[in-house]
Amino acid sequence: MSTAPQAPTPGERLPLRARKKLRTRQALIDTALRLFTERGFDGVTLDELCDTVEVSKRTFFRTFTSKEDVAMAPTQDMWAAFLDDLETRDPRGGTLLEMLRDALLAAIGAMTEEGWAERVRLSGRLAARTPSMDAHGLQFCDRTCRTALDTLHRRLWLTDPAAPADRAAAPGPAAAPPPDPAGGPAGPAPLADLRPRLALDLLIAVFHRALENWTATPGSPTRDDLAALVREAYDAVPGSLTLRPAPRDPAGA
Repeated sequence: MSTAPQAPTPGERLPLRARKKLRTRQALIDTALRLFTERGFDGVTLDELCDTVEVSKRTFFRTFTSKEDVAMAPTQDMWAAFLDDLETRDPRGGTLLEMLRDALLAAIGAMTEEGWAERVRLSGRLAARTPSMDAHGLQFCDRTCRTALDTLHRRLWLTDPAAPADRAAAPGPAAAPPPDPAGGPAGPAPLADLRPRLALDLLIAVFHRALENWTATPGSPTRDDLAALVREAYDAVPGSLTLRPAPRDPAGA
């Protein structure tokens, strides 16, 4: 999983080499998004991209894994910040889903680099019409969810507050599958607790609905506008779980 280089903290100045690396990375992202938007994703080769930025392919592959990776870097940088936030976020006082929402909002808030919002919009529009970018996004999403789950299980007790204390699930490796009495391969391992992964899946769905509405907003919506739409989509989750369907009355249609 490609991750964004760490930005300097207030009062910190990066070494010259690190600053040059960040500038080269940003030039690759900006140039890729401009060329892909003007000529189509498949209309620009990796050689052309590198020639335009005046870097070697070796330099490109030190930072990105593919054209898809550089084109989706703005959003991937946000999810890298989300994973960083999960490493230190205090879980007390709310549900897991609330904790994940707050980590996502903090990650959006951390995207303070000028032009980030416009880069995300360009990247999202490209992904909507480029199958390989869509596939790359699905793979990145799965890796991010797996990393987030690893972090949650490593840092936290994930228990049901309504369950008796002696039945609360303790962290640790899953039980080994029982051997097959006939001497064959062991049977399937017990299913893990699905709730943390489903909470992450809900968060991803919330973000994508917010991102879709944000990208379609006329003008130049901001990072704060995206955060507001994330909150709006999150607040709609409880109602979606209790929404009851009923047939329409043909006479009243």
